Amino acid sequence: MKSIKQVLGGDLRQYTMVFALIALLLAFNVWSGGRMLTSSNFQNLLSGNAYVLILAIGMVMVIVIGQIDLSVGSVAGVVGMSAALSARDLGFTWWMALLFGLLIGAAIGAWQGFWLSKLGIPGFITTLAGMMIFRGAVIWMSDSISVPVPDEFRYFGAGYLPEWGPTFTGMNNSTLLLGILAIAFFAWSELRRRRALSRAGAEVPALWVSATRFALIALVLGYLTWIFGSGRPGTSFPVPGLILVVLIIIYHIITQRTVFGRHIYAVGGNKSAAALSGVNTKRTYFLVMMNMSFLAALAGLLFVGRSTSAGPSDGTMWELDAIAAVFIGGAAVSGGIGTVIGSMVGGLVMAVLNSGLMLMGVGADKTQIIKGLVLLAAVAFDVYNKQQGRPSITGRLFASKQPGSVGGASAPETPVAVSAGLRDQAPTDKKEPEGVGPRS
Repeated sequence: MKSIKQVLGGDLRQYTMVFALIALLLAFNVWSGGRMLTSSNFQNLLSGNAYVLILAIGMVMVIVIGQIDLSVGSVAGVVGMSAALSARDLGFTWWMALLFGLLIGAAIGAWQGFWLSKLGIPGFITTLAGMMIFRGAVIWMSDSISVPVPDEFRYFGAGYLPEWGPTFTGMNNSTLLLGILAIAFFAWSELRRRRALSRAGAEVPALWVSATRFALIALVLGYLTWIFGSGRPGTSFPVPGLILVVLIIIYHIITQRTVFGRHIYAVGGNKSAAALSGVNTKRTYFLVMMNMSFLAALAGLLFVGRSTSAGPSDGTMWELDAIAAVFIGGAAVSGGIGTVIGSMVGGLVMAVLNSGLMLMGVGADKTQIIKGLVLLAAVAFDVYNKQQGRPSITGRLFASKQPGSVGGASAPETPVAVSAGLRDQAPTDKKEPEGVGPRS
């Protein structure tokens, strides 16, 4: 057991949802007669849920700052409809319609961020109003009928990496190259982590620990490369999946490796302490809300590309799927806790449940009941462990490792610790928040 902890880099309980995801995949594969772990199902699983996972990336940042966004589904719907109408009625080319949709999403985010950051209206109320406004707008704009989108949109919503192969390798070589690059990147990051620990004078894990960790990750990546690259001719790794992977990398770096990311956790953990440390809390609220609507716009464009048309009901209830993914992934209702990677695991758990239950012929009514029970159980289990004084089971999922930790593992930074550490990084010319007098 000690060796397993060394390889995984910490408390095994923080990997609970990863183990649950693997167990679900294996169980559904047995129950469905081997139809779960197939190339076509994995491709559909990723393409069909990429838009929800993209929403979850933005939603975890919103929830970390202690807010909620109920409008993301309506924003996605109105952006998809706006792009379709601009191409049909205004003569926009496909790329102009795409950029037009993204700009509308950013503008909506700025609008909602203004009400939250400048006027202090809670995000729940602001986005609840936005949900009603933009849901009505998409129905009004469409006249309650579907509008086709340019054919090029389909490549982004349902396309695959270019066909290359399967000469010599027996699989799509574009997917094979992507898998090789992913394995090489992980090997580089593992070596870089060891060097960082060594330079910091911390205890460096034994070589066999790093080698075993690399072998496990390489095995998983190799299997995924094979299953995505060995499907029927004309298929490979989905383009929506590639867009999702790029976004995961970008936002993981933003939230875990930048000053702005630390500001997000500081504001969510203790707004007053963050303000006293020099954090511009209004700016943080504004940018997080604008980013959320931008990602909702991207999700909406991918969805209409997959469905080849924009409809008046697009985006309905998407916000609930995104919120469920974030909370299953370990975010705290009170804010200050949550990770992009954890939210992706939570989203995949929900996606696998949907796919597996569908393969088994379970109706939509029972599927919703099961998903609700899973969400309730995951959060209740996590809250119970916190009340018992134990580490959060899912909240620490894939927490960033800081140099100087023993064996490369450390507890995640608490919101108070993050905010306290901002004094050396944040500007010092910020005004003191209203209502807070000088220290005696």
